[in-house]
Amino acid sequence: MRAPDGKMRMTDVADTEQLFRLIQSIPSPKAEPFKLWLAQVAAERLDELQDPELSIDRALEQYMKLGYSEAWINQRLKSIEIRKELTDEWKKRGLQEGVQFATLTDIITQAWSDRTTKEYKMLKGLKKENLRDNMTNTELILNMLAEASTKDISAATVPKDFEEIKKVEKQGGNVARVARKELEAKTGKSVVSALNAKSALSMPPKNKSQAQKEIECGLINRFIADHNLRIIPVFSPMKCSGVR
Repeated sequence: MRAPDGKMRMTDVADTEQLFRLIQSIPSPKAEPFKLWLAQVAAERLDELQDPELSIDRALEQYMKLGYSEAWINQRLKSIEIRKELTDEWKKRGLQEGVQFATLTDIITQAWSDRTTKEYKMLKGLKKENLRDNMTNTELILNMLAEASTKDISAATVPKDFEEIKKVEKQGGNVARVARKELEAKTGKSVVSALNAKSALSMPPKNKSQAQKEIECGLINRFIADHNLRIIPVFSPMKCSGVR
């Protein structure tokens, strides 16, 4: 690595897992709090394997602590469910997690947002952060629509190989792209935003226009009806008066 004097020098480095292993091996009372914390996290993870609902509860608690709104958390939890249904569909087609899942996700994202996942994260100034955790309510809705549509098309057409599956991903993403274009035409604003969680949560609350609320509510209601979805009853359902 480059040293302060500008020269490249041999440097000891470690990733997160290696650092935790080092902490475990330190025979010092000062390391004990870290070891206790690691043991607690491991115990919680084992509990979640036995009762998956606990992971949802912990995710909810963490999002609340970070300052996310109730409406956003509802949609984020629903997006996790929809993502799981999509990856289950991929597994049925014999696909493997890793490169294949990443490739298909990239195709869907680019189809509906006109940006690759990497470009989308760069727009929002993200590195390792989760892209969905940094999406606005509307971005989340459209991403859910893209993934739910992709799953439905795949289940209906039963693609036989990876090339056919990639075509299905583009078709599913295009469903959300049409909705995105319609929304942008009515609001005059781009849906795909550079806004990330850090900057959004530091901003004062801002009232949306009634037209914007009705368009978003209409999109939500149409999405729920088209895909026969059940909203997770974590908070009170979103009320969209005057919207069919």
